Amino acid sequence: MTKIAFPQMGDYYIPATFLLSHIFPNDEIIKAPKITSKTIELGTENSPEFVCTPFKYTLGTMIECLDKGANILIQMGGGCRYGYYAELQAEILKDLGYNCQLINLVTEGSASLKRINKLLKQINPKYSKIKAMYYGFITIKMVKYMDEIDDYIRKNIGFEIEKGSFENLKEQMLITFSHINSYRNLYKAYKRYLKKFQKIKVHKPDNRLKIGIIGELYTVMEPFSNYFLEKELAKHHIEIKRFTNVHYLLFEKAHKYKKYQKYSKEYFTYSMGADASDNIARCKYLCENDYDGIIHIKSSFCTPEIGAMPIINKIANTYQKPLIFFSFDSATSETGIQTRLEAFYDMLEMRKNK
Repeated sequence: MTKIAFPQMGDYYIPATFLLSHIFPNDEIIKAPKITSKTIELGTENSPEFVCTPFKYTLGTMIECLDKGANILIQMGGGCRYGYYAELQAEILKDLGYNCQLINLVTEGSASLKRINKLLKQINPKYSKIKAMYYGFITIKMVKYMDEIDDYIRKNIGFEIEKGSFENLKEQMLITFSHINSYRNLYKAYKRYLKKFQKIKVHKPDNRLKIGIIGELYTVMEPFSNYFLEKELAKHHIEIKRFTNVHYLLFEKAHKYKKYQKYSKEYFTYSMGADASDNIARCKYLCENDYDGIIHIKSSFCTPEIGAMPIINKIANTYQKPLIFFSFDSATSETGIQTRLEAFYDMLEMRKNK
């Protein structure tokens, strides 16, 4: 029997599982275990030393999925060197003795529908392109609704009157989304939960702190890889702005990049790969739009972000905005991150009070 799995990243396993279970109804979809320290250990000990952290995280997740019985792995490469990693991961898994097929739907930062259909047909010859288009449309909408609600939560979760209100309601929403079977049901559920989120009582002071998070896309979107940074900020009653999500990467990045390039033309001319150029423009935006501080996060050895960091630092200095850089890998100390984060928060508080 065909058993399909894919690497974990945030809550996006919900729409991914929905899509795969509907276009491959007779195959088993294996949910990847939540990322833990064991996942990182597995990925790190079987990866080249200086490869970027997302490679190690996804490799560790793949090994755990294979140990659960998966025989087909689906991967989506990024718009940087990660777009070339699937072949290397496939060789590593082969050397480890796993007999599986690794299918990379997106490579070199681009995806061709014709190529994707051909690859999916390899999984199951009975695969229907029409069915995939229908459920693909629902999946895209699900991702969009999840991202919109996440944006609302980031702005408000730090100010909820009753602690846990947003997290508990989001958990209910994700369970509901995982059981929908039509676009009509999805849309009704989205509208219903949006109203519920908007009814959660919050107290947002006028002088609240506002922080923008920019950086490498995987580290930004996978909470475990950044030590649940957004949760820590919410504990300090901070309004959070985050730009990167899956809907942006798939459907907005291409046309927004031109706007970013025009907006920040004094800082860069050519694309720097992945989200690096975008983050330069975002830094300028945060500086010009009354944000109190900027946090830049990335995985270790992320070449595009390393190239962007001096420019981001220059912009923050020009506008005299506090900026802190965090780099994450398998050896990063969580205590060290929290200590630096608290010091950054205290400094922002003092500036705000002045």
